[in-house]
Amino acid sequence: MDENTKEFVIDYQGAGSRLDIFLSEHLKGVSRSRIGKLVSEGLVLVEGKTVKAGTKLKEGAHVVVHLPKPRASTVEPEPIPINVVYEDEHVLVVDKPAGMVVHPSAGHATGTLVHALLHHSQKLSPIGGLERPGIVHRLDKDTSGLLIVAREEQSHLGLCEQLKERTLSRNYYAIVHGAMKENSGIIETEIGRHRTDRKKMWINPKRGRQAVTEFKVVERFKGFSLCQLKLQTGRTHQIRVHLASKGFPIVGDTVYGGKKILRRKGPKETLINRQALHAYKLGFIHPINGKKLEFESLLPQDMLELLDKIRV
Repeated sequence: MDENTKEFVIDYQGAGSRLDIFLSEHLKGVSRSRIGKLVSEGLVLVEGKTVKAGTKLKEGAHVVVHLPKPRASTVEPEPIPINVVYEDEHVLVVDKPAGMVVHPSAGHATGTLVHALLHHSQKLSPIGGLERPGIVHRLDKDTSGLLIVAREEQSHLGLCEQLKERTLSRNYYAIVHGAMKENSGIIETEIGRHRTDRKKMWINPKRGRQAVTEFKVVERFKGFSLCQLKLQTGRTHQIRVHLASKGFPIVGDTVYGGKKILRRKGPKETLINRQALHAYKLGFIHPINGKKLEFESLLPQDMLELLDKIRV
C-alpha cells in the first residue's frame, strides 16, 4: 500500500457512523467536502464497492481511500516583491499593497499575489485550488493590508475553521464621505450579488447572506470621517457595501458611490486613486501550535496624504 492509499477496518466504535464523517475524523488534513468529492469520484471503496458519502458503516467493514497526488499549481512564479511580516513552516502573513490582485482571474493572468507567493515559496496549501494555493481569505485589488496564507493543508483547514467560527479577527481603517454621527455601532444586513451588475454586491434581504460589521469613529472632519471596522463575517465587498448603505461611501470607491476628486473653491484636487480601505490588524490562533498571534500594519502613504488633505 502506497502513502496515497489509506485503509480502515471499522471497529465497534465506528460502527453506525456515516462514511464521510468517519473519514473526516480519521484523515488528518482532509476536509469533509473533499472527502465527499473523493466518494463521488469513486476513490473510496467499502468492501470493494463504491458507495455514497452518507453510507452507514458496519462493524468489520473494510474501507479503502485513494488520495490523488496533489497536482502542481499551473501558475508560474514571478519575482514580484512582497512584504512578508510573519513566516513559519505552516503560515505566512503578508502586507498586500493596493493595486495587487490576490489570485489569477479573468483579466488578471499575471502579476497577482499568488504569482509572488510562489516565487517566495513553493510550499503552499493546495486546498484553494491550482490558481489559489494557500489563499485563506482575500482582499479586493484596491484594498491594502494584512492577509494570511496557509502553507499546508492542516493549517489551511484550521484557519478556515477559525473564519467559520469568527475567531480569526480582521480589522480595517476606512476614510468615508460624511461626518458620521454615531460614535460606534453594528451594521447587520444580508448581502448578495447585484441583480443586474454581477461585479457588484448589494443589500438583498431575500437572497443575501448574513453580513455583520462593527464600526467605530476615530476622527471626524468637515465632510469626512476616519473609521475603524471589524468584520464578524466576510462577505464580498462587505465593508464597502455596508458603509455605502448607510450613506457613508468610502472615499475613492467609485463603484459604491465614493469620489476621488475633492470639489472645493479653486482647482479640483485628487483625493486618492483607490478606495481608502486598509486591513490594519489581523489576529488568529496558530493552527498548529495554538499560540495567539496578532499583527498590525501602518496606514499606507496615500491614506496618510488623504488625511492631510481633508484636515485642512
